[in-house]
Amino acid sequence: MTVPALLRRGLLAGLLAGLFAGLFGLAAAEPTIGAAIRLEGEHAHAHTAGGEPAEQEVFSRGVQQFGLVVATTVTGGSLGLLFGLVYAGVYARDRRERPWRQALALAAAGFVGVFLLPFLKYPANPPAVGDPATVNQRTAAWLMAIVLGVLGVGLAWWARRRLAEQGRPEPVQHLAMAAIVVAALAGIWLLPANTDPIEVPAHLLWQFRLLSVATQLVLWGGLGAVFGLLGERALRPAPADGVA
Repeated sequence: MTVPALLRRGLLAGLLAGLFAGLFGLAAAEPTIGAAIRLEGEHAHAHTAGGEPAEQEVFSRGVQQFGLVVATTVTGGSLGLLFGLVYAGVYARDRRERPWRQALALAAAGFVGVFLLPFLKYPANPPAVGDPATVNQRTAAWLMAIVLGVLGVGLAWWARRRLAEQGRPEPVQHLAMAAIVVAALAGIWLLPANTDPIEVPAHLLWQFRLLSVATQLVLWGGLGAVFGLLGERALRPAPADGVA
């Protein structure tokens, strides 16, 4: 497959996966997000100085919900383009495995490196959590965690391939991968902690975080599955002329 063809495949897979994730988030996480937003509104109203009216929301909840689906779809498409590009560099010339297995393996690596490892240090918080004054600091730390996570997963993949080329047994390969991922997690753990107070009920906080993990699983799982299915379809022989 050519790189443009893989990019088109990644874009389509990413758009569909982003749509799936957005609809899942809308159906499963919306009650939790709505509760967090109501709590944030009550908190802001309670702290309004001098009885001044609280700020009105710019967009209605319906618009925000529609924007959630659109945002996840667009994000999925962008992620799919990167997925196709990485796939082209990693697997395009590797014919030892089917596209289905390759796509799922790459999606699993992306989930771990881009989301799971950073999440262990900086778990997702609902809208009611976070000081606006620290948003730049928190964003920079989160991006650095993603960089370290991706580097760790990439080095683990490279080490496994090198050890496989040297004929090392699979337990050695897997232990080396695990050691590199643990080292990446240790590096992430050394990043500055998020010290913003969390003033939402514990059950609401953990529901939101679990639903965040589930939404990411839908996104990455959908991306890998759709990309793999499209790859399997591309391997089918074209029908002969005159054959329906």
